[in-house]
Amino acid sequence: MLTNQEVAEDLLKKFGDDVFDFEEPYGLLTLTTTREQAIPMLEYLFHHEKFQANFLTDLTGIHYPDSEGKEFAVVYHVHSLVHNFRVRIKVFLAEADIHIPTATGLYASANWMERETYDFFGILFDGHPNLKRILNIEEMDYFPMRRQYPLEDSTREDKIDALFGR
Repeated sequence: MLTNQEVAEDLLKKFGDDVFDFEEPYGLLTLTTTREQAIPMLEYLFHHEKFQANFLTDLTGIHYPDSEGKEFAVVYHVHSLVHNFRVRIKVFLAEADIHIPTATGLYASANWMERETYDFFGILFDGHPNLKRILNIEEMDYFPMRRQYPLEDSTREDKIDALFGR
């Protein structure tokens, strides 16, 4: 059975300073890497004779508007079906350079997940075979999951805050 410690030590040995911020929320091995090492790390986990992390469970984006130089994160969840082991890999990107290589060459399922992440966050996946909106209309000129918009319409007068526990 694989342990978080075993995988973390192996990744540190292979990728050195390019892997950092190890955590284990709820027992899930979570780490951060660089944009340049994201795909090599996914390939390493996929082809590793012991780890066999051959299933991309999820790929998504997160917007942190107050984190200067690290405003966006791309998060990969990979799973070893052989060992029932999961790992979460995060890559932080600056809003001024919101590009990351595509994982579609390794995981076919990354195709739609990357399109959805682009559609809602505007993260550009370099080398993606068909990076266009998947759920929103093409004419949309913004990305709705970015935290750039107020949560409520401040002009509404029909809501009484006391009724909403405020």
